[in-house]
Amino acid sequence: MQAADAKDIEDPALRRAAGVLHRPVCELLGCRLPLVLAGMGGVARAELVTAVTRAGGFGLLGMVREPPALIREQVQAVRAATDRPFGVSIIPAATEAGLLRRQVDLLLALEVPAVCLFWDLSAPIVERCRAAGTRVLCQVGSAAEALAAQEAGAQVLIAQGMEAGGHVRGRQPLAELLPEVLAAVRIPVLAAGGLADGGDVAAVLSAGAQGAMLGTALLATHESFAHPYHQQRIVDAREGDTLLTEDFHINWPRGAGVRVLVNSVTRGEHGSPFSGARIPIGADAGRPILMFSTDSPLRSTSGNLEAMALYAGQGAARIDRIAGAAERLRAIALDTADRLGAELVQGSQADPGAEAGRRDDTLIAALDELLEAERAGARVALTLLREGIGDDALAEVMREVHRGEVQWCGVLMTAIRRLDGTPGTRTGDFFGKVMALPDLPARLALLNRGQGWVAKKLKALLPEIGDEELRAALGAMLTAHQDNIEHVNAHLAPVA
Repeated sequence: MQAADAKDIEDPALRRAAGVLHRPVCELLGCRLPLVLAGMGGVARAELVTAVTRAGGFGLLGMVREPPALIREQVQAVRAATDRPFGVSIIPAATEAGLLRRQVDLLLALEVPAVCLFWDLSAPIVERCRAAGTRVLCQVGSAAEALAAQEAGAQVLIAQGMEAGGHVRGRQPLAELLPEVLAAVRIPVLAAGGLADGGDVAAVLSAGAQGAMLGTALLATHESFAHPYHQQRIVDAREGDTLLTEDFHINWPRGAGVRVLVNSVTRGEHGSPFSGARIPIGADAGRPILMFSTDSPLRSTSGNLEAMALYAGQGAARIDRIAGAAERLRAIALDTADRLGAELVQGSQADPGAEAGRRDDTLIAALDELLEAERAGARVALTLLREGIGDDALAEVMREVHRGEVQWCGVLMTAIRRLDGTPGTRTGDFFGKVMALPDLPARLALLNRGQGWVAKKLKALLPEIGDEELRAALGAMLTAHQDNIEHVNAHLAPVA
């Protein structure tokens, strides 16, 4: 895959922004900016992918359930317009098995640089893509799904919060989901869900994401294949105009919620979506569009557009016009870089001793060592919960351990960044040692020893820290680990 290099960006302001925003995922995907176009079915076609990719982002063609002929046409169109890497998004759970097999065969034959998967994880597809040298991205809605995708071989994860437009896998707000995923895995994580401007992107980068996936913000662009009616409804949207619903379900597995703009369907004006009736309300390229289907109106769609699925994330309220994709991407990148730069300046001004602290590589290394341990602890707790703990009280203790480990990962990453360090991405070897043990009591005993190791490290480190805020945070972390040890011991005692 072609290496990313911000030096070939002609726009000086955007080149500076690319330097500020650069993350390791840029090298992995071959893009200049860690801004990824969501592979929106029907909407993200060659024109939009090309515009985003040429502007420095990473574009994903949305090819869910599309025939191989169209996929070939769209891939060739992107390649004719740019030599930059891009990817294709497919959704195994919403695609007939034979068609899915032909899609994957074609993508590998075309040597598409990256494939993005969503909804049910398909480990065989991940394996085939990795064997062919294709990058694999997976969008997930929980930390458990993130861990499973990593174990299957995914190289990039997208943590999708419930604020996202279109199909929404999980039911957690992004601010809650992102730190849980970051604590559970060691591979790059992008954030998605309601991100519409530089403030949104700066927030998720500050929280530890390596980039952002943008959907609604790029749907409302000139290059998008969305119908102008759909785009204008996004521009007109105000806070509270979107909702999660299962009303639009035809073509997808049952129970698949979508976030859409409120319309006559969500108001119940067309009866029950689950009555079994198949009522045509429009057409697209000769194919009927049914009431309650997941089809959104495209440029090529005609009919009762108002009653179709008008996908939009919660960030729609901050999109006030239809713009060019490159223009919108540039504005988001510049705003993000400015905000992140301002955070660094404010942090320096807030602490007179910050300059000395920034050069404290020993402290950064100590915090990063703790971060590795906390990631391992979070992953152990999550894995034990996934495998099942018969004792409800013990399961609640383990959920509390997991919540705490996630919280301390965030505290440590923030502290490292304030010292001008870069948080590591490793998960400590402790996870493998715990899971190699044969039974739950042995694993819990080793988990407790790990908690004790962290407590010991914190006791030694605290007297060396001059920053009062950081010392207070690490003091609370020490207390939490001591409490964890006590709570787990209470369940180990009867076994011993």
